[in-house]
Amino acid sequence: MGKKNILVTGAAGYIGSHTAKYLLENNYDAVLVDNYVLGNVEAKDELQKIADENGAKFKAYNADISDREKMNTVFKENEIDALVHFAAFSQVGESVIDPYKYYINNTSKTAVLLDIMRNYGVNKIVFSSTAATYGEPEVIPITENLKQNPINPYGQSKLMIEKIMDDAKIYGLKSIRLRYFNVAGASSDTRLGEEHRPETHLIPNILYSALAQKNGENGKAFKIFGNDYNTPDGTCVRDYIHVEDLARAHELALKKLFNGGETSYYNLGSNSGYSVKEVFDTAKKVTEIDIKVEIAPRREGDPATLIASNKKAKEELGFEPHKTLVDMIQTTWNWIQNDKWKKH
Repeated sequence: MGKKNILVTGAAGYIGSHTAKYLLENNYDAVLVDNYVLGNVEAKDELQKIADENGAKFKAYNADISDREKMNTVFKENEIDALVHFAAFSQVGESVIDPYKYYINNTSKTAVLLDIMRNYGVNKIVFSSTAATYGEPEVIPITENLKQNPINPYGQSKLMIEKIMDDAKIYGLKSIRLRYFNVAGASSDTRLGEEHRPETHLIPNILYSALAQKNGENGKAFKIFGNDYNTPDGTCVRDYIHVEDLARAHELALKKLFNGGETSYYNLGSNSGYSVKEVFDTAKKVTEIDIKVEIAPRREGDPATLIASNKKAKEELGFEPHKTLVDMIQTTWNWIQNDKWKKH
């Protein structure tokens, strides 16, 4: 397989930037497309440095994926071999309050992107989907043959994209959809990390609170909702995957498509997950700070366990997670303390 040029949408965002980094460091060229509504220009700048260090071609465009004029320029100026598609809104709560925002931004704009790909004869795409397309599964761990029944507009918007990709087979489109739950961690070399505005994810918020306590400020007290579930320690168990493992999975999916693989879908799970208590206990050990935690009543609708199987991904992609919860928290802690982009 010769050197391929990959268009990465949302490449200035959290997962997109780490995936672009992995590609640039592993014999790919990359084209970044981001409208910077959620992305960070600092990530784009860092990716340019990484490309230069690795002798890779790298071009970045400030563009919305549904802007036909700008996207035509992107495809005309670059020989694109395949896409990795991250650009999306991803807040479940927000999607419930403002569903149109998600159906327009995620679903409709992706349909336009796929049409633009067709116009330029690009027929391979790896799609960053979500395990939220399964809704509340009756079987744990979640396998790919379970019915997809989302319970919020975010999951629904991603499932609609998957269905559009199924229909687009008529145009010759080949897609691999990767479904996963919680992503955590930062790059091991601390060049990229998680930087959301506002930050809503549990692990970075725990660690920002720990940093405040370390600096003598009043760190936020975190609530554990329920400690009487039918799990090993009584707290809910959730699936987490390190962002570097996730980046590697997207590259493995690209390889499958380039090697003649057909349209498919894979869960990227841990097969075991981590409990909420484990997350806090590990954060305390890594930071050596007694992070404030209190037990609160259960929240309605919280399943005891949500984890995904990685059996199919292991067998067909050669993927399984390498990083542990300690790795996720340690790399995030390194990133937060470093505050490289001076945003905190």
